[in-house]
Amino acid sequence: MEENQIVNQNAEGQETAPVAQTEATEATTATTNAPAATEAAEAAPVAEAAAPKAEKAPRVETAHDDFDWSIDKRNVATYSKEEQQKYDKVYEGTFVQLNDGELIKGLVVGITKTDVVLNIGFKSDGLVSLNEFRDIQGLKVGDEVEVMVVEKEDRDGNLNLSRKQARITRAWERIVEVHKTGEIVTGTVTSKTKGGLIVDVFGMETFLPGSQIDVKPVTDYDQFVGKTMEFKVVKINEAIKNAVVSHKALIESDIEAQRAQIIGQLEKGQVLEGTVKNITDFGAFMDLGGLDGLLYITDISWGRINHPSEVLKLDQKLNVVVLDFDDEKKRISLGLKQLTPHPWDVLPENIHEGAVVKGRVVNIEDYGAFLEIMPGVEGLVHVSEITWANTPINAKEFFKLNDEHEAKIVTLDKDSRKMSLSIKQLSQDPWNDIEVNFPEGSRHQGTVKNITPYGVFVELSQGIGGMIHISDLSWLKRYNHPSEFTKVGERIEVAILGIDKDNRKLQLGHKQLEEDPWNTLQDTFAITSVHEGTVIRKDDKGAIVQMPYGLEGFAPNRHLAKEDGKSVGADEVAPFMVIEFDRNEKRIVVSHTRTWEAAKQEEKDAMRKEARANAESTTKAVKNLQQKVEKPTLGDLGALAQIKERLQKEEKNNSGSNTPEA
Repeated sequence: MEENQIVNQNAEGQETAPVAQTEATEATTATTNAPAATEAAEAAPVAEAAAPKAEKAPRVETAHDDFDWSIDKRNVATYSKEEQQKYDKVYEGTFVQLNDGELIKGLVVGITKTDVVLNIGFKSDGLVSLNEFRDIQGLKVGDEVEVMVVEKEDRDGNLNLSRKQARITRAWERIVEVHKTGEIVTGTVTSKTKGGLIVDVFGMETFLPGSQIDVKPVTDYDQFVGKTMEFKVVKINEAIKNAVVSHKALIESDIEAQRAQIIGQLEKGQVLEGTVKNITDFGAFMDLGGLDGLLYITDISWGRINHPSEVLKLDQKLNVVVLDFDDEKKRISLGLKQLTPHPWDVLPENIHEGAVVKGRVVNIEDYGAFLEIMPGVEGLVHVSEITWANTPINAKEFFKLNDEHEAKIVTLDKDSRKMSLSIKQLSQDPWNDIEVNFPEGSRHQGTVKNITPYGVFVELSQGIGGMIHISDLSWLKRYNHPSEFTKVGERIEVAILGIDKDNRKLQLGHKQLEEDPWNTLQDTFAITSVHEGTVIRKDDKGAIVQMPYGLEGFAPNRHLAKEDGKSVGADEVAPFMVIEFDRNEKRIVVSHTRTWEAAKQEEKDAMRKEARANAESTTKAVKNLQQKVEKPTLGDLGALAQIKERLQKEEKNNSGSNTPEA
């Protein structure tokens, strides 16, 4: 009975004590039983000696009979299978079941210089770096903190815990929650990074883009480092556990409330004070106190401006008028020039028809240029009102932007707000005295103003000019284009050929400055005369040949053939025969082929002449012989027959050589 009590006591101790205490209890129990067994062993001989050998005395129970003889020599008790399973279950129930990544509360049981010892009810305590508790002031033994189980057992067999990971996990859960609810959070800007700032929210690092710091562009990020501000979580990434926050969203929500209030009170024509927020090519954005409006470039000034920055500056405060607004799109159109009267409605008295004004070139078109007389008041100088000359004028070459010109007001219409100006009417019309200053046949110096395919326009004086036709440039040379003869801007001497005062036109000539050389060249370039010439260019029809005295002749392709069958090429020098000369049409036609064909013909003619002379001499000799001989003999007849045969043969040859060529 006592033995059972000892075992039961040990079992009860095993049910309540931890592992280390259970082993100690078992060792103590084994040690306690050991003396009892020894005493029983020592008392046995004494009992046997005291009892008589002849008679067996009845068995007397002693304290040693309570000894558990099932204990082996190592003082370890053995249990049945059922008892062992029972005790194992009790033993396992004394520990906490943990999983990697699990959040659990831990009790601070010790603090060293570098670590904090935490008891989480596991079979061993965990160590956490003291750096992870920097945010807790006055940490002491007995405090309870939340940690994450990183590893139940690392490769060294230690329990790996992390308070930092626990804080990040809890922070992420809160961030996800406030992102869903739209709750405003407070965070501290810890550092600057590329494109924005790093903000600590709930102990977790989040990203604040530069564009989300304020409604106004921010260039200096350093001014926000260390500040505690309110933010709104605008974006999260579950995969990488990353969050984006915005301070601008909070400002915009406040501005939106102000905007709704302002729009509700807006009226067309209402004058508001605004601040220039941004300037673009097409206008400026105005801050109306929580509401933005657009001031278009055309509504800034009555006059023309190239860019709003010519009138406006950033952060400039000025009054503007509401031109239009859209409640749904929340757009407001503003005007600045509308605060002053239209300049056409308040024209000064000195601006009237016939008055001479000064203006700045603000626009140039093909048909003329617009001069700004005063801001908002412009007049058109048509190309026909630039000069008295009847030659075409290119407005874009005559006028330059921002140049100033004086002009005379020709017409003025205040109702349609139109004004026509004239520059040429500032001077007297030179065509009134054209016959006196530029009579026909007179010679003058002029400047080439324009060149066309059919002629050259020359200005003789201000407003006086005329055209030289391409056929009147040279007596001898033919030009494909007048640009081969002269260039724009060159000075040239001309002769007045004709005056058309009604149409304000002068007919000019250049070749008329000299006598017509064709009158004297007719004898020099007589038909069949041969001259040395140079082929200067060729085309499909023939070649232009440069002849002596600057004369140009034309050689058809069939007249360029050489004696060897080839053709005279460009830049080649060769003899040419004149085959046509027309003084009236100023045309000369030449041929190289005729030069060598004529030489061959002369050679043939010489041979025919010599043969004819020989035939006549033979005939004369025969007649003389016949006169001297009265009666011919048979020998004489034979000789006569031979002479006759020879004469017939010569006549036949002569008749063949006289056949005309095809």
